[in-house]
Amino acid sequence: MTDQSTFRYVTYIRSTPSALWLALTSPEFTRQYWFGMDVVCDWKLGSPWQLRFDDGRIADTGEILEVDPPRRLVIRWRNEFRPEMKAEGYSRCTMELEPMDDGTVKLTITHGIQRAGSAFIEAVSDGWPRILSNLKSLLETGKSALASK
Repeated sequence: MTDQSTFRYVTYIRSTPSALWLALTSPEFTRQYWFGMDVVCDWKLGSPWQLRFDDGRIADTGEILEVDPPRRLVIRWRNEFRPEMKAEGYSRCTMELEPMDDGTVKLTITHGIQRAGSAFIEAVSDGWPRILSNLKSLLETGKSALASK
């Protein structure tokens, strides 16, 4: 049995690496596809990172472990609002952007933690596909699936 839980998701978005990078790192964009959440960070190596609910409460915190715009971002990530998930400690989220020949960008999210059967990774396994579907809609059509809500 492994002592690691990992979730990996790959999607292809009709965009440019620069536009996708901006969408992943800009609070103006994240608010539109991440259920009203704001990302707070200056995107420098070692910088603190936060994901905040629309009412200002902190959902997740972490630190930037790697930053290579617009290709790769690695975040040390911990859930802050659910005590049982916070107790699991820090996970690692890697976002890789790769331009494809057909005008799309391959976005790979790998989110893992050094814990077997992680409740946090189970939660992000449900959350990431919904968030990335909204992001894809926003970049390809100009509006998120959340726009009508």
